[in-house]
Amino acid sequence: MKSLNNLIDRFCYRHPRFGIPNLMLYVVIGQCIVYFLDMVSRTGYAVTELLCFSRSLILMGQVWRLVTFIFVPLSNGIFWFLLSVYCYWLLGSQLEREWGSGKFTVYYALGVVMSVIVGLVMGSASATYINLSIFLAYATLYPDAQFLIFFIIPVKAKWLGWLDGALLAANFCISLMNLQFATAAMVVVSVLNYLIFFWPDLMYHWKRLRGRASYSRQSNVLHFKKAARELKKRDYIHKCTVCGRTDTEYPDLEFRYCSRCAGYHCYCADHINNHEHITQ
Repeated sequence: MKSLNNLIDRFCYRHPRFGIPNLMLYVVIGQCIVYFLDMVSRTGYAVTELLCFSRSLILMGQVWRLVTFIFVPLSNGIFWFLLSVYCYWLLGSQLEREWGSGKFTVYYALGVVMSVIVGLVMGSASATYINLSIFLAYATLYPDAQFLIFFIIPVKAKWLGWLDGALLAANFCISLMNLQFATAAMVVVSVLNYLIFFWPDLMYHWKRLRGRASYSRQSNVLHFKKAARELKKRDYIHKCTVCGRTDTEYPDLEFRYCSRCAGYHCYCADHINNHEHITQ
């Protein structure tokens, strides 16, 4: 994954003019045109049926379906359609500004190519999960960005990203249970496309979390936390391990902690350099 991600970065760096500027805008405009034509069509969804992915029709010569399926509207309801195209245009534009036109074009095109391969093998393909992978990418890059659910409730993108991942996992399991292998494969493709671009970042954060967990289990850290909890129950902060004097009784007395003693032991200025080190 990491080597493939580096290969994509090098390709985009060496070919700065590669890519389609405002790619997501063109996709959204195409979906809007198809949706409008479907509404005015007297025969129902004739335009959608002409553009959607169909392996049998592609093998018969209708090769435009290899690309035009990304323009098929994701929803029939006018409200949800407008909301979906606005969100994906907004997210796609933000990713393009962050990555550049080249890398975002590769991200979207790679998802399309893998979806086409799955469609040719399994029989059907859809752009739904390609767009869901765009949201996963956005939530990873901008975890603290806020969305207004029902235009009222503010929710950070990272929590919606976790919800998106949970929905993908649920769709994968349900598809397998219903023997809908094409849909399950499309879920795998969208997640794979996301992992190709974000695997190094995910591994970096995973190592940081493991490092923090390992650090919190170290003996000196545990001793420090235990001593800090005990100090909250007392009326003093520092107490000499040798003479027992405290900073409450002697506010002008200096106290230090010995790094050579095992545990978390405090000594006053008179005993910090003159005491027997505790080894257990």
